[in-house]
Amino acid sequence: MAEPLLQVQGLGRRFDISRPWLNRVLERQDRQFLTAVADVDFTINRGETYALVGESGSGKSTIAKMVVGLLPPTSGRIVFDGQVMAGTEGASMRALRRRFQMIFQDPFASLNPRWRVGEIIAEPIHRFGLLRGSAVTNRVGELLETVGLSAQDAEKYPHEFSGGQRQRIAIARALSSKPEFIVCDEPTSALDVSVQAQILNLMRDLQDELGLTYLFISHDLSVVRHMANRIGVLYLGRLVEEAEGKALFRAAHHPYTRMLLDAVPDLALSGRRRQPVEGEIPNPIDPPPGCSFHPRCPLVMDRCRTGTPPVIATQTGRAACHALTLAADV
Repeated sequence: MAEPLLQVQGLGRRFDISRPWLNRVLERQDRQFLTAVADVDFTINRGETYALVGESGSGKSTIAKMVVGLLPPTSGRIVFDGQVMAGTEGASMRALRRRFQMIFQDPFASLNPRWRVGEIIAEPIHRFGLLRGSAVTNRVGELLETVGLSAQDAEKYPHEFSGGQRQRIAIARALSSKPEFIVCDEPTSALDVSVQAQILNLMRDLQDELGLTYLFISHDLSVVRHMANRIGVLYLGRLVEEAEGKALFRAAHHPYTRMLLDAVPDLALSGRRRQPVEGEIPNPIDPPPGCSFHPRCPLVMDRCRTGTPPVIATQTGRAACHALTLAADV
């Protein structure tokens, strides 16, 4: 049985979006909070790729930032290799921080335009004190060649590369601290389709070669199908379904998951009936009562409008849906 590397337990994040105090007093307004993530649980085993999918605004990137420590959670905890991240400071946090990295969505925005590529890739090496002197230059050259570029590219600036090449540089930077775990926040969404395939294949090869573990964030289910061992489906900050990758595409249980799958182009021209994606994700400042998906759900019933659905086991994993709970009770 695979050993868990990352455990997310009851994770939640609220943002205070209230107007200034004086404005609230004069206009007699209460404080306002936006719940971006609510009570999310999942585990990522060593060497696997766990994908989080959902529409924009579902909380995927917020979870990614909390996992790498860019945002503190409001509730819950994150356990990395048996060590609780909250409250870890100093040398312990520095040693822990070296073991995970992040690849951002826009490679051009995440690379310093004033630095040469060699300096960008070498920064984590210097920060963590891994190598010194000429060994750093040699390591940068090795990393560039590992991701399909040339060691001579270290002297160039980010604007001299294409979008796919810049993402390769971002991957090389992520690898420079020799991490075990990499959070990939929509790493191919800003790239052309042909380039996406090259980057995804590179990431798969690196995972096999280096034994990496990925948290893969995406809204593109066709990409997730190619990459993920297990998939978690987010809706308005909550995990509504989780299953093994192939099993989710073969037999999704939650109506929102089925709606997302029906939006994927049917390249096989199977002719099966498809339910188009209807409506929009609700305002997270004022979410609907009960199940937040009920305004768009084709299976809506009275209990959906009043109570949050419990998480139940399914044939392929787990899901949170009143219709599934009712079917299990029958």
